Amino acid sequence: MAGALIAVAPSNAAKSGVCLFIGAVEFGILLIMAEAVSPEYSVSSNYISDLGKVFPNSATIFNPSIIVLGVLVLASGYYVQRAFRWKPGTVTIVAAGIGQLGIGFFPEGSPYSLHSIFSFVTFLSIGLAAILMAKWQRRPLSYFSVVLGVMTLAALVLYIPQSGVTWGSALGIGPGGLERLIVYPSLFWGTAFSGYLMASEDRP
Repeated sequence: MAGALIAVAPSNAAKSGVCLFIGAVEFGILLIMAEAVSPEYSVSSNYISDLGKVFPNSATIFNPSIIVLGVLVLASGYYVQRAFRWKPGTVTIVAAGIGQLGIGFFPEGSPYSLHSIFSFVTFLSIGLAAILMAKWQRRPLSYFSVVLGVMTLAALVLYIPQSGVTWGSALGIGPGGLERLIVYPSLFWGTAFSGYLMASEDRP
């Protein structure tokens, strides 16, 4: 009986996938809700983080959602380390989780540029995680993982000068649209990778 229970116990990889999936999905859904409750919010002209400070109705949704995301990404990183024992990938996932917690706890206008620092840590770490964790994914998902990671990092590079205003305007999508080119590829990767993890066994 004990042997049967052990046989059906979920792997650490599967546990990591569950945490990552719940975090990515809840954040994606609540991000849409936060945008919807503030009709004056502009996807093009406003930054995503404006939802956590500038628009009070949205802040009550956005800030808790990204804090929950951060907690679940940290849990995912813990189980990833137990599953694969590969620190480079684990460090990037954990760093992304810490950054997401920082974004939630320190909204726009926080002292010492804490919000900007945590945002940069999140964007950089999640882009790197998508690229590094391709090592543990089978083709073709590993290829998509690298592509989405590169997209996130490339958009981040364009976003840094003048907080994305210049390139966002040049592309006709505004700073908010350019910021979403950082966030959405990583969010799509997280959802795809979580499904892969949930169907995976731990590696020696």
